[in-house]
Amino acid sequence: MLSRYRSDEAGPSDTPAEPNEPTDGPHEPTDRPAEQQEPQEMSKPTSPAPSEPSASEGPEATEERASAHTQARILSEALPNMQRYDRQTVVIKYGGHAMGDPALARGFARDITLLKQAGVNPIVVHGGGPQIGAMLERLEIKSEFREGLRVTDAATINVVEMVLSGSINKGIVAAINAEGGRACGISGKDAGLMVAKKLDKRVKDPDSNLLKAIDLGFVGEPERVNPHIIEVIIAGDLIPVIAPIGVSEKGETLNINADTFAGALAAALRAKRLLLLTDVEGVIDKSGKLIEALTVAEARALIADGTISGGMIPKVESALGVVEAGVEAVVIINGRVPHAVLLELFTDHGAGTLFTADR
Repeated sequence: MLSRYRSDEAGPSDTPAEPNEPTDGPHEPTDRPAEQQEPQEMSKPTSPAPSEPSASEGPEATEERASAHTQARILSEALPNMQRYDRQTVVIKYGGHAMGDPALARGFARDITLLKQAGVNPIVVHGGGPQIGAMLERLEIKSEFREGLRVTDAATINVVEMVLSGSINKGIVAAINAEGGRACGISGKDAGLMVAKKLDKRVKDPDSNLLKAIDLGFVGEPERVNPHIIEVIIAGDLIPVIAPIGVSEKGETLNINADTFAGALAAALRAKRLLLLTDVEGVIDKSGKLIEALTVAEARALIADGTISGGMIPKVESALGVVEAGVEAVVIINGRVPHAVLLELFTDHGAGTLFTADR
């Protein structure tokens, strides 16, 4: 299996630091002539003794000191990874349990703000299936599912857009702004960001053994990405937060799966990473252990032998398609883990399964 990070990834910058500029500030005046001034013995600045716990310190002070040292060590160890992603674009699909848990949601907003402050260009694409379902139930609009996908009629698409582009999108924007970030909420309809077509879904008829089309209504799939608005937002030092709503050539509003939307956007932007926050750890082997890294060929072999099965197959296939479209790596990570995004990007351990191209 592949190591957690590819050996050909860019590491820390080799650019030498600029020399310190000489100090030209004013000197202190003296009333004594220069020849009468006695040479003064230069005293060495006294530095505090090494951080040893004092006998008078209580357990709380000792614990606080140890915690501060741990934080400093973690920041120091994160430096090479921070340099790896400096001024790089990272698309993050935000959904699942992480959106529904208030503590995790606050932590996510804080982590996205920290990424921006560290020089990364994060782009957030969010889902909202449970919230859509709750609103449809509240409005007494019955939902129909075919082959695991919501059938979206004219009444439903209005609710979908209201929830995704409205309450969810603006809630995430507000959370990031509350942590000191500067987020801007849009949907795929804005400036024609995501031009889509109706999803052509076909399944095998068990009676005739022939493929038949399923009409899912206003459900779409990406056809063309126009990333100009994202580039403008990033140039303004803002964080884009995007609802996965697209628009057809005819002007129809289409609901797009958030994973699919994020993948198409990451490919169009040639992002450094696509992170898919889910409710699973990643790919699990037959002994129950997390597989930290896979190439496209290795992943397809695991699908063939049944290691990757069920609902993980479309997630993995989607990730592999994005890698093949030019994104350096895609990671399926467990959004239920606090600070999963930071663990994945700024530590050597990661927080899920990393997919890369074949070597």
